[in-house]
Amino acid sequence: MRGLIYVLSTLAVIALAYWAYHENYQTQQALREVKSLQRQIGDARERLAVLRAEWAYLNRPERLRDLSELNFPDLQLMPLAPEHFGSVAEVAYPAPEPRFGILDPVDVAARLIEGVAE
Repeated sequence: MRGLIYVLSTLAVIALAYWAYHENYQTQQALREVKSLQRQIGDARERLAVLRAEWAYLNRPERLRDLSELNFPDLQLMPLAPEHFGSVAEVAYPAPEPRFGILDPVDVAARLIEGVAE
């Protein structure tokens, strides 16, 4: 009986050692993948910063003005001026419609009080 317990405990120790060994290698692989992903994220952020800088360079007002002047015969683009914009007072807003047909809220309150008193 004692021999069986020794054999079972030895097998349990071997199984646990194998499991720990296997988990250790999976953890190391996951850490390598995380480092790789972090490197890729850093590279993507660098590319994004370069693209933003290029976009800002290409959208300089003086460059866009020169392009619009160069392509005026085809595009007929005019430079923006303050006179091209209207004021808020010139906007025609529709009149608000009364909600639920209530024209006099005091009258409605009086009806509610009379209805409660009855």
